Amino acid sequence: MAAETEQGFHPLDEVSLVAYINATPALASRLGGGSLDSIEIKEVGDGNLNFVYIVQSEAGAIVVKQALPYVRCVGDSWPMTRERAYFEASTLREHGRLCPEHTPEVYHFDRAMSLMGMRYIEPPHIILRKGLIAGVEYPLLADHVSDYMAKTLFFTSLLYNNTTDHKNGVAKYSENVEMCRLTEQVVFSDPYRVSQYNRWTSPYLDEDAEAVRQDDELKLEVAELKSMFIERAQALIHGDLHTGSIMVTTGSTQVIDPEFGFYGPMGFDIGAFLGNLILAYYAQNGHANQANDRKAYKKWILKTIEESWNLLQKKFVELWNKHKEGNGEAYLPDIYNNSKLVSVAQKKYMTNLFHDSLGFGSAKMIRRIVGIAHVEDLESIKDASKRAECELAALNCAKTILKGRRQFETIERVIEHIQSFDQD
Repeated sequence: MAAETEQGFHPLDEVSLVAYINATPALASRLGGGSLDSIEIKEVGDGNLNFVYIVQSEAGAIVVKQALPYVRCVGDSWPMTRERAYFEASTLREHGRLCPEHTPEVYHFDRAMSLMGMRYIEPPHIILRKGLIAGVEYPLLADHVSDYMAKTLFFTSLLYNNTTDHKNGVAKYSENVEMCRLTEQVVFSDPYRVSQYNRWTSPYLDEDAEAVRQDDELKLEVAELKSMFIERAQALIHGDLHTGSIMVTTGSTQVIDPEFGFYGPMGFDIGAFLGNLILAYYAQNGHANQANDRKAYKKWILKTIEESWNLLQKKFVELWNKHKEGNGEAYLPDIYNNSKLVSVAQKKYMTNLFHDSLGFGSAKMIRRIVGIAHVEDLESIKDASKRAECELAALNCAKTILKGRRQFETIERVIEHIQSFDQD
């Protein structure tokens, strides 16, 4: 820790945070300025990596987030770069510029302290995952998240940008290598080998976890996805766009926590969102009871999965058509110079993106069942045998989608496939 302190870094607690805010006009002004004696501070970092403080005064509220030099859920035995805070703030600012409706504003960033002050996403916003566990319907979710994904992915790709600007962006974010390596390990490597960090609902899934580790076809498909994740600098992706990185009300959707942000394959973001919705679907049987069988809610989740992809595809192609005479260098207008050719190019592009998304989404599902970090949707099912039943359905669905993703032509066929594994 000595080296960290020498660089001006020290972890803040509730006392030292007040002094820090007092000395930082960009934050103090959001709380009304003047004396901050009566502010309330609450530490709410329930994630795996950071300290997160909600700071409130009578005049306003902010969130302060500080990265630690290790993985918080493991401890200092697993070191982790604090530079992730810089990439999180940078990604939030860039995505906020492109989609301000669904990205909270950053007020202040201190690179030496790995600290960010940002908009407090006020109640009744809750983490989407918690809403899905509670069985709350969000009628605008598919529209909002598809909007966020279409804008952030399209406007940071070569469909919109020239290669010089694109490569400059790639170079900047390529330094977020440690976070990418964490993803490589926990998503594409550990579930397919014996690892001290892996866990599953034992003994119920012992044989199923072993089957993943022995599945050669699955390993070959995952190797392809891992290569794409590492090599394909397609757009500035969020990098961790699961249902725990989205805050919602029935009328508002805010995307948070892009500390894994880098230039990667678009399908990784899309797949993360869709895959986590599929996990939420399979978890519903474990949350059903006599008062609520969750059947209507399961239909809503499937409808949201379907709408999320279909709306994303529609919005993305609309942006492409609107800007096809612009600076984008992927499809130069004097080469792709008739509407039929553009239409064929778009269909091929979107089909590939769909298959990428299915692959990445499936890999994200598998790691949440037999890897290190699981999802609360399933973990909160107290009956271990019931939980294992839900997890096995999700695992088998994910394995078959990952292997056969190129056979799916529409999201509707994927929905049918999901339902075929449902033990309901």
